Amino acid sequence: MRVLLPQGWAPPQGYANGVEAEGRMVFIAGQVGWDAQQRFHSEALAPQFAQALDNVIAVLAEAGGKPEHICRITAYCCDKPAYLAARGELARIWRERMGRHYPAMSMIFVADLLDHPAVIELEATAVLPC
Repeated sequence: MRVLLPQGWAPPQGYANGVEAEGRMVFIAGQVGWDAQQRFHSEALAPQFAQALDNVIAVLAEAGGKPEHICRITAYCCDKPAYLAARGELARIWRERMGRHYPAMSMIFVADLLDHPAVIELEATAVLPC
């Protein structure tokens, strides 16, 4: 996988502008912050983010993938002020699970998510080596 940074662009913090990859593609549906039995243990953003990211990694593992194979993540969040307030904690959670691997990412703020009381949902695309 190669991170794409056009010449003269300032490097982004916490994500990549683009990623080039070759291999077997894995598409991971939106994962919310519930456990394997679809139970939420918190309504707070940070614990839900941690669980949603764990869920993405678990689905990826079923295909034989690892976090470093993730090329793209789209996050849907219901609470922009909570997200901004929790950025430090979210960064810590990210580093614990993903290390210094930063795929192409988008953050989209939405009015609501399907699975109540979800406040964040993560979907991902990974490319595994052939």
